[in-house]
Amino acid sequence: MFPKPVAKLLRNTYEFESKPMVKPTGFREYDARWLFNDEINLMGVQALGMGLGTLLGEMGIKREIVTGHDYRSYSASIKLALATGLMAAGCKVHDIGLAVTPMAYFAQFELDVPAVAMVTASHNENGWTGVKMGAARPLTFGPDEMSRLKEIVLSAAFNLSSGGSYQFHDNFPAIYMADMTNRPKLSRPIKVIAACGNGTAGAFAPKVLEMIGADVIPMDAELDYTFPRYNPNPEDMKMLHAIRDAVLEHGAEVGLGFDGDGDRCGVVDDTGDEIFADKVGVMLARDLSALHPDATFVVDVKSTGLFATDPVLKANGVVADYWKTGHSYIKRRVNALNALAGFEKSGHYFFNKPVGRGYDDGLVSALAILDMLDRNPGKKMSELKNALPKTWGSPTMSPHCDDETKYGVIDKVVKRFEAMKAKGEPVAGQTIVDLITVNGVRVVNEDGTWGLVRASSNKPEMVVVVESPVSEARMREMFHAIDGVLRENPEVGAYNQTI
Repeated sequence: MFPKPVAKLLRNTYEFESKPMVKPTGFREYDARWLFNDEINLMGVQALGMGLGTLLGEMGIKREIVTGHDYRSYSASIKLALATGLMAAGCKVHDIGLAVTPMAYFAQFELDVPAVAMVTASHNENGWTGVKMGAARPLTFGPDEMSRLKEIVLSAAFNLSSGGSYQFHDNFPAIYMADMTNRPKLSRPIKVIAACGNGTAGAFAPKVLEMIGADVIPMDAELDYTFPRYNPNPEDMKMLHAIRDAVLEHGAEVGLGFDGDGDRCGVVDDTGDEIFADKVGVMLARDLSALHPDATFVVDVKSTGLFATDPVLKANGVVADYWKTGHSYIKRRVNALNALAGFEKSGHYFFNKPVGRGYDDGLVSALAILDMLDRNPGKKMSELKNALPKTWGSPTMSPHCDDETKYGVIDKVVKRFEAMKAKGEPVAGQTIVDLITVNGVRVVNEDGTWGLVRASSNKPEMVVVVESPVSEARMREMFHAIDGVLRENPEVGAYNQTI
């Protein structure tokens, strides 16, 4: 009988090596994230594998699963611990080795395997680990599956069937890259900075871009799990500023930045200006809706209001559907609506056919951006950006808030704004004309200025985003108003970055 996991164990003790440790808060809304050795140990990862295999059986899914791991000093050992748990639960494990997350999603199709468990901390700092899971390609788990998985693991209610096995797929990345580049080459060699932050994408992204005919200048593409320059996160201004400097130095047409597990892509234009991912999404929506009129695009609530108001998108018959933030939520919504694409401000893009297979892949996003430039040979990236109606928007800002308290704080914040709207109380000097509460709360003023606050799904943080179509001053007024309500709750700590 495998022991029931406990929430906390001290390192360098007999118990740490003899019992599974799994902190309950690591089970997030749509994936799992823990600080390795502080919140989960290797036996805890084994328990997770046993629980996942048990859940597949409960769901009536064939116990066969793809796994891979990102480039961290500890990820391979975590993946192997997960695999032993999966095999104990009767799963056939297909190991594709070191991989970006979308490579594991691709493997579900290529190997005809129903389930996936990708070991990755995504863009989180070193020390974090996690698993992105799914059992209905191209979808990943949502709250229902994650809640049941949590119950199984924490109660050790495992169904340990016999028949588990393991197969390693040698040089699987070559198959992924061949599929990615089985398409027409660019009509001209677009000069591009491929910035990888020394993360997993460095092994694959520059090569793929070269194979489709781009003139590629790799940047921090050498694998180094210490991440010596900055964390590989294209929402992080430090990474974006480094890409800007490289674009200007080399006279590149565009800079593309990939996150730690390669499922997101950030963009810097030819002038060195960082374009937030939601604005890039509007540009791509313009490009794709010209080819596919009356298309539906799913957009997360953190994203710019331009998806609903841009005159070009309106003329092309675009339907914009604002939905919950989170790669699993947007992916499911894109699938349910058969949308052409889904866009998140974080840089997760989900392209359905004919562009992609419905899951998020930073390289598919990069190719879509280069194709957009290729289809507009007379226009620079900066000109395509400047053709959008002007808005002033913030980066994603995240004040600390413990996992145990963040959802309670959000409930209070939502009620506070609902009370203000009911009383006609102004926010940022204006009346509230709309409150969107599908995911946290998005507060919209009469002039179109808006602010969002929600709980992060994968870290002990809140998420704050503001935008104004009027002025930078209005954007800042909204930020101070949102922050003022947040500060009524002492559980909310310091920001990682602010405007």
